[in-house]
Amino acid sequence: MKNFLYPLFVLLLCSSCTSQKNTDEFINATSGRYLFNADEVLEVHFKEHILKVKWRGNDDIEPLKVNDTAFYMKALNEKILFVKKPEMHIELASKTEHDGILYHFRKMGEGEKTPSEYFMDKEYKSALAAFLEIKKQDSLSPVINENKMNRLGYEYIRKNNFDLALEVFKINAALYPNNSNVFDSLGEAYLLQKDTLNAEINFKKALSINPENRSAQRFLTKITK
Repeated sequence: MKNFLYPLFVLLLCSSCTSQKNTDEFINATSGRYLFNADEVLEVHFKEHILKVKWRGNDDIEPLKVNDTAFYMKALNEKILFVKKPEMHIELASKTEHDGILYHFRKMGEGEKTPSEYFMDKEYKSALAAFLEIKKQDSLSPVINENKMNRLGYEYIRKNNFDLALEVFKINAALYPNNSNVFDSLGEAYLLQKDTLNAEINFKKALSINPENRSAQRFLTKITK
C-alpha cells in the first residue's frame, strides 16, 4: 500500500501546481479515439478545456494533469503520456510493474472502428476482415477466442436474436475453419432461421472434421428424416 500511495501523492502534488485546463493546440492534436487493445478504445475529449476520457462505459473520467502532456488516470492506475511523434499516440509512463514493456496506443483514423463496432453497426464484412487481421497479428488474442465467440452467439440465441447469432457463428467459422464445433453451431443458427439447406451443409461440415460430433449427428438426423 505504501509503494502505491507515494507515487500517487507525488502526482497529486504536481497536479496541484498545474492548471487543469489545456490549450486549444493540445485539444486539437489529441482529441479522438485511441486503440487501447485489439477491440477496445480510449476516447479523449474535452469539456471547458479539461481533459476527459471515455472508457468501459464511463463517459466522464477526468485524469489529473501532471504537466502539459502527462496525466494520471486513476481508472488505470497509470500515468498516460501524449506523444506527437512519429504520429500522435498515447504511451503509459514506464514503471516496474510493466516489466520493460512499452504500452503504445495509436490514434485511430477517421471513421475507423473496432471489430465489435463494425459488427454492431451490421458491417459484417468489415467486422470479419478486422477479426481476421487480429488473428494474423496474434492468433492467441482473447478477442478472438473460439469459445468466447461461441458463447456470444448462444447469448444472442437466448435473446431470440437469431440474425446476430448467425453472423457471430459465421465469423467464428471463418476464424476456425478446422474446428467441428463452430460449424455445428453455425448449422444450428441456420436451422433456427429455418434454412435447412445451409443447416445441413454445416452439420455435414462439422462431421467431416469430427465424425464423433454427436450434436451435429443429432441435428442432421433430425432434418434428413
